[in-house]
Amino acid sequence: MTETFPPSADDGDNDTAPIQEPRLWRDGPWTARVIKNEDDDGWAVAMTRQGESEPALVGPWTMGRDKKNPKPLDAPAFHTLVKTASEVLRRHEQQLHARLNKSVSVGAGSERVRVSLRIVPDDDDPYAILQAHDEFGAQLGEARVAPGFRLDADSAAAWIEGGFQKPR
Repeated sequence: MTETFPPSADDGDNDTAPIQEPRLWRDGPWTARVIKNEDDDGWAVAMTRQGESEPALVGPWTMGRDKKNPKPLDAPAFHTLVKTASEVLRRHEQQLHARLNKSVSVGAGSERVRVSLRIVPDDDDPYAILQAHDEFGAQLGEARVAPGFRLDADSAAAWIEGGFQKPR
């Protein structure tokens, strides 16, 4: 899909004044642009959050009555697009958090220990922090490990039994 943006009064990236044009709407942190799909005769809408270089959401857009030009953006459509794009971003954040943070519980009753792994995806030196907490949240141990450390009940139990020393 090739993006072709219609000419508009939107020349300043830092400008946050609301714009309500048929193919460009901006309100608050969101901008909606209706773009031409060069691969076919259709149209799409791109929802971009202020300060981001890539759209959070690109989806099909309805043709107008002439079956040639896109339907103009309006307030209800813009608000629906904002809600959808916000939900997409929220899901991406949840997936990233789940990928970078894991935890398991080991033991039973008052001996229960929660072991967590938090991956720090640094471009130059990625690593992970392994932590153990008792049932009241008091930290029992911490170690820096490789980002590929596999946390499961067995590795957590072995770390606890080893006195919270850095696993090999």
